[in-house]
Amino acid sequence: MKAVLAAEAPAASTRWIQLVIGIVCMAMIANLQYGWTLFVDPIAARHGWTRSEIQLAFTIFVVTETWLVPVEAWFVDRYGPRIVVVFGAAMITLAWVIDAMATVLPMLYFAAVIAGIGAGSIYGTCVGNALKWFPDRRGLAAGATAAGFGAGAALTVVPIAAMIKSSGYEHAFFTFGIGQGALVLALSFFLKRPTHRMKAVKKRLAIPQTTANFQPKFVIRQPVFWAMYGCFVMVAAGGLMTAAQIAPIAKDFNIANVPVSLAGFQMAALTFAISLDRIFDGFGRPFFGFVSDKIGREHTMGLAFSIAAIMLTLLAFAGRDPVVFVLASAIFFGVFGEIYSLFPATCGDTFGAEYASTNAGMLYTAKGTAALLVPGASILAAAQGWYAVFMVAVFLNAAAAFVAIFILKPMRLGFINRTQPKPVLETSGLASVAALQSHGG
Repeated sequence: MKAVLAAEAPAASTRWIQLVIGIVCMAMIANLQYGWTLFVDPIAARHGWTRSEIQLAFTIFVVTETWLVPVEAWFVDRYGPRIVVVFGAAMITLAWVIDAMATVLPMLYFAAVIAGIGAGSIYGTCVGNALKWFPDRRGLAAGATAAGFGAGAALTVVPIAAMIKSSGYEHAFFTFGIGQGALVLALSFFLKRPTHRMKAVKKRLAIPQTTANFQPKFVIRQPVFWAMYGCFVMVAAGGLMTAAQIAPIAKDFNIANVPVSLAGFQMAALTFAISLDRIFDGFGRPFFGFVSDKIGREHTMGLAFSIAAIMLTLLAFAGRDPVVFVLASAIFFGVFGEIYSLFPATCGDTFGAEYASTNAGMLYTAKGTAALLVPGASILAAAQGWYAVFMVAVFLNAAAAFVAIFILKPMRLGFINRTQPKPVLETSGLASVAALQSHGG
């Protein structure tokens, strides 16, 4: 008994260090997505490219970042997190250096591919590692890790915007590309996976969780996986559209440079909105992850998606008011970001921790599917205005709230009840083996 406690003691302290490292690494790739909107109009002004042409690079980035995560996560599950993050650090540095030198659209698109590969390597590794180290607090751990990605751009929005204004977007790409990559590279050498199976402690909450571990080839054939996937796509589509287009929207609403004063701070509406969006996004991910640990994943999804629909409606009808624009977009991102904590946690609860990196990576490709709709938002806005775009996003969020509570919840509970190993096998340490043998693992 003493030997077991001694073996588990290092993990109890080490896992918090691993969580912090993952959060910082995620913060260093945040600008690849959330800082992109600052570069769109300066690039257009320099080269004469249209917004839709430039935003295609954003779509390529998100698709590459997400759809390759299962492959990158497989390497993590097999070889550990360190080597994958080292590779990712090199790629994100190279991507922004290429962006700084891009004079033709194919170069911009090539850089987006490189950036997506690098960001996906880091994102999939850090989230998967958190799920493995924290089986007892998956919602909180995944949320805190994802918060680094959501809020990481908050501290750098103003410096990047200032550098673009003072010395050009090329200099901002190059400087921040080198800095972000260097820090991720340094931290990668401290990452590691658990050396023994982490066991969830007994909880006071009643969240359906499997004690089995299902391999990806089994998971991808399950209807419950695709129910999660569809729900993820519906919510991610509206969020990605807003993240990519927030600067063009503010400019089309003629409020980008209008001063806004809130809580003793005064900034231009666009800068204020982006900064506050990142803060709320970062806070929302661990907050809703924590809430989901208490009241359940699907109930939390329903609550968050409903609030998102309300905020998007406000932006559609009253977004030309700079104060409404700043506050409504901030609250929207505060509830939107929770998909990046709740879905990985739900995936881990449903399919186990042993293959959590790969399984969550497969689910994360839903973000790439949703990104395919981002260029369409620019086309729809040009034809029908931003009101039409927001209304589509409102419908998708309302539909996702319904799916989460009335379709996903019973499907997931039924799957866990059907595949849960018998208690006698669990106590003998054979639960995972039995589940893998019985369910294609």
